[in-house]
Amino acid sequence: MKVRIEDKIAYIIAVVNEFAARFSLNPQQAYKYLDRFKGIDFVDEFYNVEHTQSFDDVVDDLALLCRKNGGALA
Repeated sequence: MKVRIEDKIAYIIAVVNEFAARFSLNPQQAYKYLDRFKGIDFVDEFYNVEHTQSFDDVVDDLALLCRKNGGALA
């Protein structure tokens, strides 16, 4: 199934907003953090799987991935 770029972008924006809310960041801070520690790349690459999960699970995945890549948010 071909993924529409608009759907992927909307999903990434939603994930960034959920991540921001969980860690008390504004969306710009969350995006910069996720970009720096490879979270955006992860969501982009694994969109087909991640978008079938709950936002809580995706944020958990991203927090773990970013910590493995040097991030400090817990």
